[in-house]
Amino acid sequence: MSRQSLSFTVFPARTETQLRAACRVRALSYGRHLPGIASVWDEPDQLDRDPQAVVFVATSKAGEALGTVRLATNATQPTQIERSACVPASIAGGLMAEVTRLAVLAGNTDPAVKLGLMKAAYLHCLAHQVRWMVIGARSDALVRQYRRLGFTDLNDEAVEVPLAHAGGLPHRVLVFDVVSAERNWLAAVHPFYQFMVGCYHPDIQIFAAPPEAARPLPVEALAA
Repeated sequence: MSRQSLSFTVFPARTETQLRAACRVRALSYGRHLPGIASVWDEPDQLDRDPQAVVFVATSKAGEALGTVRLATNATQPTQIERSACVPASIAGGLMAEVTRLAVLAGNTDPAVKLGLMKAAYLHCLAHQVRWMVIGARSDALVRQYRRLGFTDLNDEAVEVPLAHAGGLPHRVLVFDVVSAERNWLAAVHPFYQFMVGCYHPDIQIFAAPPEAARPLPVEALAA
């Protein structure tokens, strides 16, 4: 296995400052398309603090927040997506994690940030014996991105479902087989195989946060 350093670090938010840095990225990223939710997503919600959830933050080596993603499992209660979509018992009956609040700041110059966040989610699921990841995609472009990674349509149906926790907006619900992912990527000679499996990234941490908390975004970013 090769080793590669990245221009950023990914780690689970462990402090209030880190969590709020993640929320600020969400608000800025999603607020560009949905201005009505920017002020709401600027604050941590109940699920952010749930013991069954983890919020990953991607920061530059200087400590500036660049991206974030959240995972919440169905270990103790149904996931948010199960309240809107019919998830087959074969998936919901096992340990499942819903991926939400995936966001990367506009203007970020490193295209690997989003993939790094997804690798953190994948490694977290492997480490916690999560079989399935589910995600809602609100646009065809996002659907293509997730399908390229290996997600498939829930129930094999390309239909849109209004998600209550996403303001009732219609989303395609996609599912990802965590356990079979490495085998599937290898068999397909997938372009992401090396990054996701064949390379060790010490900058992607799934258990321990770095010693310095993520700093708030600079004023110029907030005004963009």
